[in-house]
Amino acid sequence: MRLAVDGESTVLTQESAAELRDQLAEALTRTHEFVHTTGTHREDGSYVVARRGADSAGHSKVFERVDALERLYDRLPDSFTAEDVGRTGLTGGRRHMLVWHFAEHPGFDCELVSRQPLTVEKHGEGGERSVAETHLAALPAD
Repeated sequence: MRLAVDGESTVLTQESAAELRDQLAEALTRTHEFVHTTGTHREDGSYVVARRGADSAGHSKVFERVDALERLYDRLPDSFTAEDVGRTGLTGGRRHMLVWHFAEHPGFDCELVSRQPLTVEKHGEGGERSVAETHLAALPAD
């Protein structure tokens, strides 16, 4: 297999190509764990928010792309609760899980301000990195 990057070309053996494919798949499918939630970038480009330690689909929400989660966040008011998240069509514990994820994930410029009711407050505009940029920054440099 011939691989070209930045104008440079190299030939890979089938074994080397398979190893490179596996390394890319691992880099593209990465889970970041937070206190209450996890965020997983899948190889197909989807992004999954899940309750940490949960093992059923009822404790996760799959977004077709990470920017769908970012758009949801952008549509929420400056101070929001699970009820506000529920107005977007999400129900049950997934609403609370997403509120926690927004508060925990460094790609969202906000913080938890109350546990009863669970409330998050957004900070000022600008300066924050997207969720995708935050996850890419966490990848090893080698």
